Amino acid sequence: MESTTNDELRELSLLEQIESDPNVNQSALATQLGVAVGTVNWHLKRLIAKGAVKVSRAERKKLRYIITPEGLALRARLAVDYVERSFSVYRRTRQRVKDHVTKIRKAGYESVRIVGSGDVADICKLTCLEQGIAVVNDKSAPALILDGYKIKLEGIE
Repeated sequence: MESTTNDELRELSLLEQIESDPNVNQSALATQLGVAVGTVNWHLKRLIAKGAVKVSRAERKKLRYIITPEGLALRARLAVDYVERSFSVYRRTRQRVKDHVTKIRKAGYESVRIVGSGDVADICKLTCLEQGIAVVNDKSAPALILDGYKIKLEGIE
């Protein structure tokens, strides 16, 4: 599922970029997406095959990409799917942290360390603070260890 998600995110980004600038070239798209030009080319070919994008020749060597009505519908669906997946991850992460907070409290602690960074760490921190658990750097406090989307509680017997 992860590669499908990445492919869908890239296609969503490509459709958004093309919609905002039909004269954009593959090199600029690759830079904006942080991928190789060949990856952009592969995705554009898929989008063209799906009928989401049409190509016309603006000048001798310059191409112009046009999003079709099917492409607009695809962009909308991909955007909704992305938001739904994001909220699902957000809700699952919050619930895991709440479950860990319950264990932290039962063990007699009022604070926790968060080991990791990024969006999941931010969700952990906000959820802990909302639940009245202080987020500290104290090594004696229990720790929420982040590994991607996994959250492990350590330091409680």
